[in-house]
Amino acid sequence: MQDDKTRVPSFTTQVRLAFPRVDALLQPFAADLGEDLPANRNHVFRVLNYYLALIAPQEWLPEPVLIAAALHDIGIWSDHTFDYLDPTVRRVRAYLDAHGLGAIEPEVEAIVRQHHKVMQYGAAHAGTIEPFRQADWIDVSLGLIRFGLPASFVRAVQAAFPDEGFHWRLVTLTAREFCRKPWRPLPMLCW
Repeated sequence: MQDDKTRVPSFTTQVRLAFPRVDALLQPFAADLGEDLPANRNHVFRVLNYYLALIAPQEWLPEPVLIAAALHDIGIWSDHTFDYLDPTVRRVRAYLDAHGLGAIEPEVEAIVRQHHKVMQYGAAHAGTIEPFRQADWIDVSLGLIRFGLPASFVRAVQAAFPDEGFHWRLVTLTAREFCRKPWRPLPMLCW
């Protein structure tokens, strides 16, 4: 038996093309996202496809993951900051409170706060946070980091949901933050 650190996750070869709940969650932020809406939406769809592949054979998305995925970067646009985790958490809390979903707030908040964690996550809600963290890293790294997913699957997801300038936006935001705060150009990273 392989131990969990060396096992290659199973994956689905089907790219899931629709996440209607994500579209509904992003709609109130359409004006904030502006021309970046397609780029952000495609990023979220890529992350969710990688997440599903990493947790296969499960084919459903837990509600905390779906909500966190849709909104995990929203503070960049809603609050015009690259130090966006706190503003994003405020937006997530407002959404959860408005919809009577306070019971899942700790998990959704943890997903948002830990999605750029560099090292493996192993604390509360690790079963949802760690595959989400990995899925986001797969996308942010353009598939250079794959956590065991086949390159062919990553390419299929990328083809289904083109970049639309998402990664270039990350580069420009990082460069701007470096000019403002060279000692902390990536404020969302945590170890």
